[in-house]
Amino acid sequence: MSARIIFLNLCLAILFASQAKAQIIVSDGTKIQNDTIGEAQILVQYETRCISNTEKPENVTEETMMLEVGKNLSKFYSYTKYVCDSVLAVDFANKASQETINEHLKQYGTSKLSERTFRGYPAGKVTTLDEVAGISRLRCEETDERPQWKILAENDSVLSYLCSKAECQLKGRTWTAWFTAEIPISEGPWKLCGLPGLILKAEDSEGHYSFTATGVEQCHTYRPILFDGKKHEPMNRKAYNKVHERYYADPVGFITGSMPNVTVKVSDEHGNATKNPKNVPYNPLER
Repeated sequence: MSARIIFLNLCLAILFASQAKAQIIVSDGTKIQNDTIGEAQILVQYETRCISNTEKPENVTEETMMLEVGKNLSKFYSYTKYVCDSVLAVDFANKASQETINEHLKQYGTSKLSERTFRGYPAGKVTTLDEVAGISRLRCEETDERPQWKILAENDSVLSYLCSKAECQLKGRTWTAWFTAEIPISEGPWKLCGLPGLILKAEDSEGHYSFTATGVEQCHTYRPILFDGKKHEPMNRKAYNKVHERYYADPVGFITGSMPNVTVKVSDEHGNATKNPKNVPYNPLER
Protein backbone atom coordinates (compact mmCIF):
# COMPACT_ATOMS: atom_id res chain seq x y z
CA MET A 1 0.00 0.00 0.00
CA SER A 2 1.38 3.41 -0.87
CA ALA A 3 0.70 6.54 1.12
CA ARG A 4 -0.08 9.81 -0.59
CA ILE A 5 0.67 12.86 1.50
CA ILE A 6 -1.13 16.09 0.54
CA PHE A 7 -0.03 19.40 2.07
CA LEU A 8 -2.30 22.46 1.91
CA ASN A 9 -1.61 26.19 2.51
CA LEU A 10 2.15 25.83 2.04
CA CYS A 11 4.33 25.17 -0.98
CA LEU A 12 6.11 21.91 -0.19
CA ALA A 13 7.71 19.09 -2.08
CA ILE A 14 5.68 15.88 -1.83
CA LEU A 15 6.97 12.34 -1.89
CA PHE A 16 4.90 9.25 -2.66
CA ALA A 17 6.25 6.54 -0.40
CA SER A 18 5.50 3.17 1.12
CA GLN A 19 3.33 3.40 4.20
CA ALA A 20 4.95 0.19 5.40
CA LYS A 21 8.24 2.07 5.56
CA ALA A 22 6.57 5.38 6.46
CA GLN A 23 9.14 7.42 4.61
CA ILE A 24 7.19 10.67 4.66
CA ILE A 25 9.52 13.38 3.42
CA VAL A 26 8.91 17.12 3.31
CA SER A 27 11.19 19.61 1.65
CA ASP A 28 10.53 23.30 2.25
CA GLY A 29 13.12 24.62 -0.17
CA THR A 30 15.40 26.04 2.52
CA LYS A 31 18.79 26.85 1.00
CA ILE A 32 21.54 24.85 2.68
CA GLN A 33 24.94 26.44 3.18
CA ASN A 34 27.93 24.25 2.33
CA ASP A 35 31.31 25.02 3.90
CA THR A 36 34.56 23.49 2.69
CA ILE A 37 36.29 21.74 5.61
CA GLY A 38 38.94 19.77 3.76
CA GLU A 39 40.04 18.11 0.54
CA ALA A 40 39.34 14.47 -0.31
CA GLN A 41 42.37 12.31 -1.06
CA ILE A 42 40.61 8.94 -1.27
CA LEU A 43 37.03 8.19 -2.35
CA VAL A 44 35.44 4.84 -1.42
CA GLN A 45 32.06 3.56 -2.59
CA TYR A 46 30.19 1.02 -0.45
CA GLU A 47 27.16 -1.13 -1.15
CA THR A 48 25.16 -0.90 2.05
CA ARG A 49 22.46 -3.35 3.10
CA CYS A 50 20.18 -2.81 6.08
CA ILE A 51 17.08 -4.33 7.65
CA SER A 52 14.74 -1.63 8.98
CA ASN A 53 12.11 -4.05 10.28
CA THR A 54 13.71 -6.87 12.27
CA GLU A 55 10.40 -8.77 12.24
CA LYS A 56 10.66 -9.00 8.44
CA PRO A 57 14.36 -9.72 7.79
CA GLU A 58 13.60 -10.66 4.19
CA ASN A 59 12.96 -6.97 3.43
CA VAL A 60 16.46 -5.69 2.82
CA THR A 61 17.21 -2.12 1.77
CA GLU A 62 20.23 -1.50 -0.44
CA GLU A 63 21.89 1.87 -0.85
CA THR A 64 25.14 3.30 -2.18
CA MET A 65 27.19 5.14 0.42
CA MET A 66 30.32 7.21 -0.12
CA LEU A 67 33.37 7.77 2.07
CA GLU A 68 35.54 10.82 1.42
CA VAL A 69 38.87 10.67 3.24
CA GLY A 70 40.95 13.80 3.70
CA LYS A 71 43.79 14.83 5.96
CA ASN A 72 42.70 14.12 9.55
CA LEU A 73 38.99 13.96 8.68
CA SER A 74 36.42 11.95 6.72
CA LYS A 75 32.81 12.19 5.55
CA PHE A 76 30.41 9.25 5.13
CA TYR A 77 27.12 9.89 3.33
CA SER A 78 24.38 8.54 1.07
CA TYR A 79 24.93 9.02 -2.65
CA THR A 80 21.15 8.84 -3.18
CA LYS A 81 20.61 11.75 -0.80
CA TYR A 82 23.41 13.73 -2.41
CA VAL A 83 21.86 13.38 -5.88
CA CYS A 84 18.30 14.10 -4.72
CA ASP A 85 19.35 17.16 -2.70
CA SER A 86 21.36 18.49 -5.65
CA VAL A 87 18.42 18.14 -8.05
CA LEU A 88 15.96 19.74 -5.62
CA ALA A 89 18.33 22.65 -4.97
CA VAL A 90 18.30 23.42 -8.71
CA ASP A 91 14.50 23.04 -8.83
CA PHE A 92 13.95 25.51 -6.01
CA ALA A 93 16.51 27.95 -7.41
CA ASN A 94 14.71 27.86 -10.77
CA LYS A 95 11.28 28.10 -9.09
CA ALA A 96 10.23 24.81 -10.66
CA SER A 97 6.58 23.81 -10.54
CA GLN A 98 5.27 21.56 -7.79
CA GLU A 99 4.60 18.92 -10.45
CA THR A 100 8.27 18.97 -11.54
CA ILE A 101 9.50 18.74 -7.95
CA ASN A 102 7.18 15.81 -7.22
CA GLU A 103 8.36 14.01 -10.35
CA HIS A 104 12.01 14.45 -9.38
CA LEU A 105 11.31 13.15 -5.87
CA LYS A 106 9.77 10.01 -7.36
CA GLN A 107 12.51 9.68 -9.98
CA TYR A 108 15.53 10.01 -7.71
CA GLY A 109 14.04 8.48 -4.58
CA THR A 110 14.95 9.19 -1.00
CA SER A 111 17.71 7.87 1.19
CA LYS A 112 16.94 5.30 3.86
CA LEU A 113 20.31 6.15 5.44
CA SER A 114 20.17 9.92 5.40
CA GLU A 115 22.69 10.59 8.19
CA ARG A 116 26.03 12.17 7.30
CA THR A 117 28.94 11.29 9.57
CA PHE A 118 31.95 13.61 9.81
CA ARG A 119 34.85 12.08 11.71
CA GLY A 120 37.54 14.54 12.78
CA TYR A 121 35.33 17.61 12.37
CA PRO A 122 35.71 19.52 14.54
CA ALA A 123 39.11 18.13 15.55
CA GLY A 124 38.74 15.27 18.02
CA LYS A 125 34.99 15.06 17.43
CA VAL A 126 32.47 13.11 15.36
CA THR A 127 29.55 15.12 13.99
CA THR A 128 26.33 13.50 12.77
CA LEU A 129 23.83 15.42 10.63
CA ASP A 130 20.32 14.37 9.68
CA GLU A 131 17.01 15.79 8.47
CA VAL A 132 13.96 14.11 9.95
CA ALA A 133 11.07 14.24 7.47
CA GLY A 134 13.01 16.98 5.70
CA ILE A 135 11.96 19.61 8.25
CA SER A 136 13.90 18.97 11.47
CA ARG A 137 17.60 19.53 10.78
CA LEU A 138 19.73 18.01 13.52
CA ARG A 139 23.41 18.19 14.45
CA CYS A 140 24.95 15.90 17.08
CA GLU A 141 28.59 16.51 18.02
CA GLU A 142 30.36 13.87 20.14
CA THR A 143 33.85 12.84 21.21
CA ASP A 144 35.60 10.69 18.61
CA GLU A 145 35.34 7.23 20.18
CA ARG A 146 37.77 4.77 18.59
CA PRO A 147 36.67 1.12 18.60
CA GLN A 148 38.80 -1.37 20.53
CA TRP A 149 39.60 -3.93 17.85
CA LYS A 150 40.73 -7.54 18.14
CA ILE A 151 42.67 -8.51 15.01
CA LEU A 152 42.21 -12.17 14.05
CA ALA A 153 44.39 -14.55 12.04
CA GLU A 154 42.03 -14.79 9.06
CA ASN A 155 42.39 -13.37 5.56
CA ASP A 156 40.06 -12.62 2.67
CA SER A 157 40.05 -10.63 -0.55
CA VAL A 158 37.88 -7.59 -1.31
CA LEU A 159 38.29 -5.77 -4.64
CA SER A 160 41.48 -7.84 -5.11
CA TYR A 161 42.98 -6.33 -1.94
CA LEU A 162 44.31 -8.77 0.66
CA CYS A 163 42.32 -8.15 3.84
CA SER A 164 42.67 -9.15 7.49
CA LYS A 165 39.77 -9.78 9.86
CA ALA A 166 39.00 -7.82 13.03
CA GLU A 167 36.16 -7.61 15.55
CA CYS A 168 34.90 -4.94 17.94
CA GLN A 169 31.95 -3.71 19.99
CA LEU A 170 30.67 -0.28 18.97
CA LYS A 171 27.49 1.67 19.70
CA GLY A 172 25.42 -1.33 20.77
CA ARG A 173 26.51 -3.75 18.04
CA THR A 174 29.22 -6.36 17.52
CA TRP A 175 31.10 -5.74 14.28
CA THR A 176 33.30 -7.87 12.05
CA ALA A 177 35.48 -5.94 9.62
CA TRP A 178 37.93 -6.72 6.85
CA PHE A 179 40.71 -4.18 6.36
CA THR A 180 43.64 -3.94 3.98
CA ALA A 181 47.14 -2.83 4.93
CA GLU A 182 47.68 -2.16 1.21
CA ILE A 183 45.79 1.11 1.76
CA PRO A 184 47.33 2.33 5.05
CA ILE A 185 44.49 4.67 6.00
CA SER A 186 42.80 4.18 9.38
CA GLU A 187 39.28 4.84 8.07
CA GLY A 188 36.13 2.96 7.15
CA PRO A 189 32.36 3.25 6.77
CA TRP A 190 30.31 5.16 9.36
CA LYS A 191 32.22 5.29 12.71
CA LEU A 192 34.22 2.13 12.04
CA CYS A 193 37.88 3.17 12.01
CA GLY A 194 41.15 2.76 13.92
CA LEU A 195 42.61 -0.27 12.12
CA PRO A 196 46.02 -0.29 10.38
CA GLY A 197 44.39 -0.08 6.96
CA LEU A 198 41.21 0.93 5.15
CA ILE A 199 38.10 -1.09 6.08
CA LEU A 200 36.65 -2.53 2.88
CA LYS A 201 33.94 -4.71 4.40
CA ALA A 202 32.01 -4.72 7.69
CA GLU A 203 28.87 -6.31 9.08
CA ASP A 204 27.18 -6.54 12.45
CA SER A 205 26.64 -9.89 14.17
CA GLU A 206 22.85 -9.80 13.73
CA GLY A 207 23.03 -9.26 9.98
CA HIS A 208 21.11 -5.98 10.19
CA TYR A 209 23.79 -3.80 8.58
CA SER A 210 26.64 -4.47 6.18
CA PHE A 211 29.04 -2.33 4.15
CA THR A 212 31.00 -3.74 1.21
CA ALA A 213 33.38 -1.61 -0.84
CA THR A 214 32.64 -1.65 -4.56
CA GLY A 215 35.24 0.91 -5.60
CA VAL A 216 38.29 2.78 -4.30
CA GLU A 217 39.62 5.84 -6.09
CA GLN A 218 42.51 8.16 -5.40
CA CYS A 219 41.51 11.77 -6.05
CA HIS A 220 43.83 13.33 -8.64
CA THR A 221 41.79 16.52 -9.00
CA TYR A 222 40.50 18.88 -6.33
CA ARG A 223 37.44 17.50 -4.52
CA PRO A 224 36.27 19.56 -1.53
CA ILE A 225 34.80 17.89 1.54
CA LEU A 226 31.67 19.90 2.28
CA PHE A 227 29.88 20.41 5.60
CA ASP A 228 26.24 21.53 5.46
CA GLY A 229 25.34 21.51 9.14
CA LYS A 230 26.23 24.98 10.36
CA LYS A 231 22.56 25.98 10.69
CA HIS A 232 21.33 22.59 11.94
CA GLU A 233 19.99 22.47 15.50
CA PRO A 234 22.74 21.29 17.89
CA MET A 235 21.81 18.61 20.43
CA ASN A 236 23.30 15.75 22.42
CA ARG A 237 22.89 12.09 21.46
CA LYS A 238 19.96 11.48 23.82
CA ALA A 239 17.95 14.37 22.38
CA TYR A 240 18.94 13.39 18.83
CA ASN A 241 17.61 9.87 19.35
CA LYS A 242 14.40 11.19 20.92
CA VAL A 243 13.57 13.24 17.82
CA HIS A 244 13.88 10.13 15.62
CA GLU A 245 11.81 8.05 18.04
CA ARG A 246 9.01 10.65 18.00
CA TYR A 247 8.97 10.65 14.20
CA TYR A 248 8.76 6.87 13.84
CA ALA A 249 6.08 6.65 16.53
CA ASP A 250 3.81 9.04 14.60
CA PRO A 251 5.22 10.45 11.31
CA VAL A 252 2.16 12.53 10.40
CA GLY A 253 1.79 13.86 13.94
CA PHE A 254 5.48 14.80 13.91
CA ILE A 255 5.02 16.84 10.71
CA THR A 256 1.84 18.62 11.79
CA GLY A 257 3.30 19.28 15.23
CA SER A 258 6.34 20.92 13.65
CA MET A 259 4.31 22.77 10.98
CA PRO A 260 0.85 23.54 12.43
CA ASN A 261 -0.30 25.42 9.30
CA VAL A 262 0.02 22.25 7.22
CA THR A 263 -2.85 19.82 6.67
CA VAL A 264 -1.90 16.20 5.97
CA LYS A 265 -4.20 13.66 4.37
CA VAL A 266 -3.21 10.04 3.81
CA SER A 267 -4.87 7.83 1.20
CA ASP A 268 -4.10 4.55 -0.54
CA GLU A 269 -3.32 4.10 -4.23
CA HIS A 270 -7.06 4.18 -5.00
CA GLY A 271 -7.63 7.50 -3.26
CA ASN A 272 -9.36 5.96 -0.25
CA ALA A 273 -8.64 7.55 3.11
CA THR A 274 -6.48 5.39 5.35
CA LYS A 275 -5.15 5.60 8.86
CA ASN A 276 -2.02 7.56 9.58
CA PRO A 277 0.99 5.26 10.07
CA LYS A 278 1.94 4.73 13.71
CA ASN A 279 4.81 2.93 15.46
CA VAL A 280 6.78 2.39 12.27
CA PRO A 281 9.57 -0.23 12.64
CA TYR A 282 12.80 1.50 13.62
CA ASN A 283 16.19 -0.20 13.72
CA PRO A 284 18.85 2.53 13.99
CA LEU A 285 22.47 1.87 13.11
CA GLU A 286 23.53 3.27 16.47
CA ARG A 287 21.67 2.04 19.55
